[in-house]
Amino acid sequence: METLLILLLVAPFLGSAINGLMWRTRSATKAGVLATSAVVISFVSALVLFVTMNPTTPVELVWPWLEVGSFKVNWGFRFDVLTSVMALVVTGIGTLIHLYSIGYMSHEEGAYRYFSYLNLFVFLMLVLICSGNLLTLFVGWEGVGLCSYLLIGYWFQDPEKAKAGMKAFVVNRIGDAGFLLGMFFCYQLFGSLDFQQINHAIDTQSNIDVHLMNLAALFLFIGATGKSAQVPLYVWLPDAMAGPTPVSALIHAATMVTSGIYLIARLEPLFVTTAATNQVIAIVGLSTALLAALIATSQRDIKKVLAYSTVSQLGLMVLALGCQAYVAALFHLVTHACFKALLFLGSGSVIHGLEGEQDIYQMGGLRKQMPITHWTFLVGTLAIAGIPPLAGFFSKDTILHAALVRDNRLWIGGALVATLTAFYMFRLYALTFLGSYRGKQHAHESPWIMTVPLTLLALASAVVGFLGVPHEFHWIPNFFEDYLKPVIPLFTSTDAPTTPSAHGAMVITTTLALVASGVAVLVFRKRTGSFGTLFVNKFWIDELYGILIVRPFEMISEVFSSVIDPKVIDGGITALSRSAKNVGSALVLFQTGNIQWYLLVMLLGLVLSLGWMLKGGIL
Repeated sequence: METLLILLLVAPFLGSAINGLMWRTRSATKAGVLATSAVVISFVSALVLFVTMNPTTPVELVWPWLEVGSFKVNWGFRFDVLTSVMALVVTGIGTLIHLYSIGYMSHEEGAYRYFSYLNLFVFLMLVLICSGNLLTLFVGWEGVGLCSYLLIGYWFQDPEKAKAGMKAFVVNRIGDAGFLLGMFFCYQLFGSLDFQQINHAIDTQSNIDVHLMNLAALFLFIGATGKSAQVPLYVWLPDAMAGPTPVSALIHAATMVTSGIYLIARLEPLFVTTAATNQVIAIVGLSTALLAALIATSQRDIKKVLAYSTVSQLGLMVLALGCQAYVAALFHLVTHACFKALLFLGSGSVIHGLEGEQDIYQMGGLRKQMPITHWTFLVGTLAIAGIPPLAGFFSKDTILHAALVRDNRLWIGGALVATLTAFYMFRLYALTFLGSYRGKQHAHESPWIMTVPLTLLALASAVVGFLGVPHEFHWIPNFFEDYLKPVIPLFTSTDAPTTPSAHGAMVITTTLALVASGVAVLVFRKRTGSFGTLFVNKFWIDELYGILIVRPFEMISEVFSSVIDPKVIDGGITALSRSAKNVGSALVLFQTGNIQWYLLVMLLGLVLSLGWMLKGGIL
């Protein structure tokens, strides 16, 4: 079992090293086959571990790492039921994205660099989810941030794409500062960074400072707002679509953005006991989901719509976490990985078939020229819209049920998000595939190496929801919830008995989704349109950040670069050096090397000293 865990981690790392440092082949196909094979090995390892592992006995690997006084941390890796779910998502979705990339990047020069980064991304995400303590997790946490920078700015010759990569890197550093503070508080509270020891201390000790626990949870959540793109640190994720489309699929569906959700679920005993922080989490999640959904209703770039959709869906997961419905959040993470990877790869197929066109106002009628892309994209659209019986219906309803139990106002907000999701996704579908073609390029279907992953993801988006059927369908077992019980026990938000209001709420949200979908199709199948400058311009939040944060920082930097640095710092050092030089020049007058001169100076000094002593009556 330990060997399989090592193979799970090492395979993509070796693939990255061989492609990026050793082989460096010019053939995109050869580089892609190597990279895909490496991730397949990891997926098979995760699958075997999933099948053979005893759910109550995790697989562990521990090596000594740091020991400074009483502070001791090991390289710790732990594979339990929660890790297995995440590992299957990362490696399974990652394999399909790698396979798709062979076709998508087939004409790209230097594609070995792309596949090396992609393998490294998967490796570091596996380090993150397999970590047994916060410090090892932080290595993977920072690593996926680095890989996102490299992949978003992959076409770094384009200043705008390089800027997008830098934006992702800088914004995530803000969240990472919060993560570090949360980690420090955890060590102060529990004397350890190991997940098992932290969770055991919370379960067994009654004298832990609740205020410090709230601070620890709050700062860790700040870290999660960066990686999982929540208000106010969500602004990097929509720009992450600057990289190749398969990168967008990997970031938005299976890797980086899920890190914050996983972190909170992994430390669920800490967050369960911090009620004040849970309120903040729920409000932030719902606010993010609503804001991003409204913006998505008016975007023209096919990938921008999906990017804001990701932000909104992540907000729903965070809302579930704030309601202590950790299983619901993880279940939506899994279903979202399937249909969002499908939608992004589908958008990539459209872009590939239209020679780079991304404006949905220049599309339309593509269902005829791109039938496979059309039907698979429709499945993904139905799934994310929450139309039964596809995956998104089950996971969305589980979250809304948790919100209904916790607070009716949270349910109302969540239902509005679900309705907006159905509307903007079918607006995207209608403008892209229905009506008549409005573009100039000749559209064509993508090759089989790109359509096969689309087909497999469409199948997963259709059936994976049956693994976690909500409590309203009490006659059907919830396999997902039962599997995670050894790590995440049930809480009030999912334990609450099913009531007529819960069934009614499900009917209401499903009806709203169907109506919103129908309205979007009727309105946009034959014409384009958006909903005014407020949504089109994304509430001017990026511009507001520019005015309140970026421009003042630039002004301060200009003052430092033009005044403080050259005149104060450099000037002070230069003045000291000049003073030393002047003193040296003066001393040169005395240090002549002439012995007679030295004797004369000594004699004069002796005479003056004697005169001073005689005058003062000392002699």
